[in-house]
Amino acid sequence: MPYPIQWLLSLIFVIQMYLAMAILAVFFTPLAMIKREYAYLACWTYCHWVRFSAHWLVGLKSEIRGEVPNDEVLIGAKHQSFFDIILIVSAVPRPKFIMKKQLVWAPIVGYYAKRIGCVAVDRGKRGQAIKKMIADVKSGAALPGQLIIFPQGTRVAAGAHLPYKIGTGVLYEQTGQDLVPAATNVGVFWPRHGIYRARGTAVVEFLPRIPAGQEMKKVMAELEKVVESASDRLMLDAGFTLPAKG
Repeated sequence: MPYPIQWLLSLIFVIQMYLAMAILAVFFTPLAMIKREYAYLACWTYCHWVRFSAHWLVGLKSEIRGEVPNDEVLIGAKHQSFFDIILIVSAVPRPKFIMKKQLVWAPIVGYYAKRIGCVAVDRGKRGQAIKKMIADVKSGAALPGQLIIFPQGTRVAAGAHLPYKIGTGVLYEQTGQDLVPAATNVGVFWPRHGIYRARGTAVVEFLPRIPAGQEMKKVMAELEKVVESASDRLMLDAGFTLPAKG
């Protein structure tokens, strides 16, 4: 059972995490309006602060493993909580996401998401959004960088399984970019919902890239296999008991 002090420290951590977001936004937003590079610097600074304060306040260390991509690629990542986003953004030089359209209107987050080139997707019109994004990439209208995609489409609790959606494969096929799988165990320590943060070492691991130009169904099968198996390994290493597969 978690100690009461860990709950208190987790609450303090969460409060200061959002305060830090507001403070950094006040400082960086005027600069980001002038030059886009400051938007990236703001995101990088915030993510490193969250990683540092998580270690300092709640004993949650974090690691980036594998070869970090810095060219124009797709990143197909396991998504277990907000912390895997923090780790990836802290590691890659020009991150951008496919995100829910509603987040565009979120204070601070929405502005910076648009500034670094994130693509807002209306869940009811996902096909249209993907077509526009592919057209932007091909025409050069989209900002260059590392496009981070969550193939399962949402946060998935540690040990749970959801099918991988075909949108990642469509993007891979039509953009002609390499695909870098990314595994994680962050959900063991930082769950999808709630305040509690556990001690331990959260990891995002970049796996060997899948070169462009392969058959889409084969790529999707490979992506799911390597991400799920690597995430299971990371969770086991963290002491998590995986549910039995039926």
